[in-house]
Amino acid sequence: MLLQSNHLLIKRFAFTLCLWPIFSICFHILNNNLGANPVEFIVRHFGKWSLIFLCLTLSMSPLRRFTKITQWILYRRMLGLFVFFYTTVHLFCYIGIDYHFDWVEIKNDIVEHRFVLVGFLGWVLLIPLALTSSEKMIRRLKANWKKLHRLIYVIAILGALHFIWLVKKDITEPFIYILIILILLLCRIKISKTNLKNKKLV
Repeated sequence: MLLQSNHLLIKRFAFTLCLWPIFSICFHILNNNLGANPVEFIVRHFGKWSLIFLCLTLSMSPLRRFTKITQWILYRRMLGLFVFFYTTVHLFCYIGIDYHFDWVEIKNDIVEHRFVLVGFLGWVLLIPLALTSSEKMIRRLKANWKKLHRLIYVIAILGALHFIWLVKKDITEPFIYILIILILLLCRIKISKTNLKNKKLV
């Protein structure tokens, strides 16, 4: 009972920390600290935090593996849902604040700019992952659930490409995200191979 209570307390604290992007953007708005292009600042703010939460989500399995602490995995679903949440906020800031729901212009932007296309595709692929994140869907999909949620690595790559094609000139920051994602992907491949080897031995 005590362990369960501690876990619930930690999870609530983690949930509060995950709201930091909302708190920080409100702070910037209240202090009129959005720079020369406030719309771009807000859109990119949520885009970057989407990538940060994506990397955090992908890191849960490697952390469990290398630290031998199983509790890491308990936060993966929550972090994954925050990825979807902040990506959705990022998208709606783009179509609502930036383009004022001008669907013709948005369609042209998707067609003309590859970074918009891959970003939109990444968000679309997140939808089935968010819809199947519940325990009920895990039980219903069984082995197919794991196969479906491997899309998170495709989404991570699309997110990194979205960032690097958006920046164009100084790619230092997006390159860091790509490097982190590749390392986490390699860790995942190593973990999968080890699990497969263990199953064969059994």
